[in-house]
Amino acid sequence: MDISLRFEFHVSRAARERYGFEEELFSWNGNVMFANVAASRRFAEKMNRQRDVERHPERTVHAGALNAMALIDELLHALLAQYRQRRDAKVMIDALAWFEVQVGRDSVHSTLLAFSEQFPPRDVYAGKQSASQWLNGSSGDMPHRAVALEEMMMLWLANSNPAFLGFKELFDDSELKKSTAYPKITSNLKEYFKTRPLFGPANQNLVDLLRAPAMASPDSLEGQLAFMREAWQQELGDMIRRILVALDIFKEEELAIWMRFHPDAGHTDHFGLPQGRGDSSAAAVPHYNLKEPEYERFSPDVDWMPRTVMIAKSTFVWLDQLSRIYQRHIQRLDQVPNEELDTLARRGFNVLWLIGVWERSKASQRVKQLTGNPEAAASAYSLFDYTIADELGGEGSYLNLKDRAAARGIRMGTDMVPNHTGIDSRWVTEHPDWFISLPYPPFPAYRFDEPDLSTDGRVEIKIEDHYYNKTDAAVVFRRRDRWSGETRYIYHGNDGTSYPWNDTAQLNYLNLEVREAVIQKILYVARLSPVIRFDAAMTLAKQHYQRLWYPVPGTGGAIPSRAEHGLTKPEFDAAMPNEFWREVVDRCAAEAPGTLLLAEAFWLLEGYFVRTLGMHRVYNSAFMNMLRDEENANYRSVIKNTLEFDPEILKRYVNFMNNPDERTAVDQFGKGDKYFGACTLMATLPGLPMFGHGQVEGFTERYGMEYRRAYHDESADPWLVSRHERQIAPLLHRRPLFAEVRNFLLYDFYNESGSVNENVFAYSN
Repeated sequence: MDISLRFEFHVSRAARERYGFEEELFSWNGNVMFANVAASRRFAEKMNRQRDVERHPERTVHAGALNAMALIDELLHALLAQYRQRRDAKVMIDALAWFEVQVGRDSVHSTLLAFSEQFPPRDVYAGKQSASQWLNGSSGDMPHRAVALEEMMMLWLANSNPAFLGFKELFDDSELKKSTAYPKITSNLKEYFKTRPLFGPANQNLVDLLRAPAMASPDSLEGQLAFMREAWQQELGDMIRRILVALDIFKEEELAIWMRFHPDAGHTDHFGLPQGRGDSSAAAVPHYNLKEPEYERFSPDVDWMPRTVMIAKSTFVWLDQLSRIYQRHIQRLDQVPNEELDTLARRGFNVLWLIGVWERSKASQRVKQLTGNPEAAASAYSLFDYTIADELGGEGSYLNLKDRAAARGIRMGTDMVPNHTGIDSRWVTEHPDWFISLPYPPFPAYRFDEPDLSTDGRVEIKIEDHYYNKTDAAVVFRRRDRWSGETRYIYHGNDGTSYPWNDTAQLNYLNLEVREAVIQKILYVARLSPVIRFDAAMTLAKQHYQRLWYPVPGTGGAIPSRAEHGLTKPEFDAAMPNEFWREVVDRCAAEAPGTLLLAEAFWLLEGYFVRTLGMHRVYNSAFMNMLRDEENANYRSVIKNTLEFDPEILKRYVNFMNNPDERTAVDQFGKGDKYFGACTLMATLPGLPMFGHGQVEGFTERYGMEYRRAYHDESADPWLVSRHERQIAPLLHRRPLFAEVRNFLLYDFYNESGSVNENVFAYSN
């Protein structure tokens, strides 16, 4: 028999009738045939509905386990097919004669007949043939009686496997044991195979070989697949890839189950992380042990770039606060008072980073209002398009502010989030093929019956129902074309650290058209803003984009349902040969020179982003985390290791004491000497100092990306502001003295005992 023939696993007539499984799932010999993981999920969903798992969650059938069980059965069939090809072509045909001698011809026939009735082939189940008629037929050179004997052996192996017990109702052999010679036949299988050639890496009796995975890891499907991967590499060949994917699906399913039962683990921010944490909440000392060669290709600075001192403002919140301070309505950018710009300049800031100036997603706003904040705006990172928001006055209002700021030596900075768009963005409506999507929901339990979030009559947009009652966190939303009826399930943006960002749509960067369209948007923004901060930039680095969306088999698990779409590294490199960010940097240098490109990047990619990808600046989360936690020795190691590897990286760090995704500076550092010590380091070390919204004033509130206003009634702390203007502002005005790294030296300060005092930062420049 051809080794490519797929068998999968047995399902009894009784189970088929109970659950009403789709007939197309069953192969010619009556076994379930999963063409892909989605089919196993549909199969599991059928079972779970009958089992009423909403009220009895302990009865839940998990598709990952179902898929693994089917794969184990298929791999055993494949091994037996190899045995026939390479050792013993007539092994099952000869087995018929051998067992007829051992237990009697009539007993063998009646057992095979009962087996074919209880576990019917497709034509028998459909009533096209009787079991007896089917047994008298053949497929190619293989008599159906020999096929039935082989399948009966596989049924016995399944019922003997402790890890399969959770699915026993599908292939329970109890009736065969009671009324046929099935026990005699199966108990003599090993004796029969003693008369045939040995096989496998350990040269075993075939029954011992087929039982080896269950013997090695009796209670674990994962363990059995891992055994097969290690022990049978030569025999299984390319099928090893399917084992790796199946193991990845276990990891994904574990995450999906956690998300199902922890959909709202505390209040979460735009990144799906609990308040009080952020993407940079964990920092490590870089050691620069490069897994792959990284070439050096820094982007040269324009003369003003090293002197940059940036302050962030959450735009809507800032305008509301200015309205209170100046006692008049300030709703547009052109209404920002000159006095406020004068204050920023006096305090030493020369870049004003406005968060949330672009036209936001109306769907994002509606989701946030429907789920708890009736006065919320859309998230600043769920965008309709890169045009200045009309309610902020549009592009004309922005240019007015830009010109007035420039007159005071202040440049404008803006955000971009190229990883994704809003779920109702212009691109989702007009270019749905630019997004990662499926023609079916990756998990059949998803429901899309809640309100249509689209304001465009051409499309219907719905997020999954369980987001509204916070009982699940789906990885896709549904887009339905009202004209053609086409339905797509588009993935939400996701960085794999926690929940999907449910108001976003994930762009597909394997699509050349997408990469070029995003680059054109970046060039447009660069003409408006000389400083661009790229949000969550690390998600588009090749290694992480593949890890998240097209994982190498055996490395998946970050985003539920993506393992089955994995690619090997050569396959991925062929689809995405170049780093997207390197393309962006080179195009900006040629078409928008003088633009400072700043990457929010973590995951130990800081050096790679500036040294190889060419970003001018990159986030240095270690500064905030280590100094906050008083891990001074570790932060001195960060500086030392960076200087030893390439000092130019140190100059290109963005040092900060809080970030929009972090706790406020006052919350983390207080208002005393610890704050001013860290602030002095930020002002005098090489790198770009970045101050948070409300940091100088001592505000304690962390502003959500959807906030229209501050919810705490706070006034600036005059003592903190005064000390800041006395001690920190003069240093910021002298940034040219501290910004470069050519003459920077870090010193060890020795105690009288001769040991280094790691709490002293002594340096010159």
